[in-house]
Amino acid sequence: MVARAPATGARLHGYHAPRAETAVPLIAGKYLSITSYRRDGTGVATPVWFVTEDEQLLVMTAIGSGKVKRIRRNPFVTVSECSARGGLRGRPIAARAELLPTAEVERVRRLMERKYRFDLLFIKPIRSLQSLLHPERRNETATVVAITPTSSCGEPPPGAAVRSRRIQRGAAEP
Repeated sequence: MVARAPATGARLHGYHAPRAETAVPLIAGKYLSITSYRRDGTGVATPVWFVTEDEQLLVMTAIGSGKVKRIRRNPFVTVSECSARGGLRGRPIAARAELLPTAEVERVRRLMERKYRFDLLFIKPIRSLQSLLHPERRNETATVVAITPTSSCGEPPPGAAVRSRRIQRGAAEP
């Protein structure tokens, strides 16, 4: 699937959107809602913990998670401050996500532990219990997703409304 510009439909190979200088400071809470997009253009919002570094938002997640698979396919996402249950508390911001090398995991883990030190007192025992109940998840590899805001407007990112080939074929048939 190729990402396309929303207004013109032009291909976005090698597209580097301008960075918004005011978008990152607006997201200052504990939780970030990342909306990544399925093949059919449907958005999937996920609340996550995050840290801010320079002009990027950094998120740690399992390498086999759905959001990582969707971001690999379409790096355009929207982000917004949210509650722990995912209720949006701000206007969505268009952004571009990329997966960082595994060498960055420990550095970002330390940043997360510094920001969420009190929350981790409650979460670590729960995660330990989860690993006992789900042995297949014990050795999951973590990855870091770096999110760079591209604009401060609430427009959907390029490719958000792209439909899957199956739907396009079905629409073209009589």
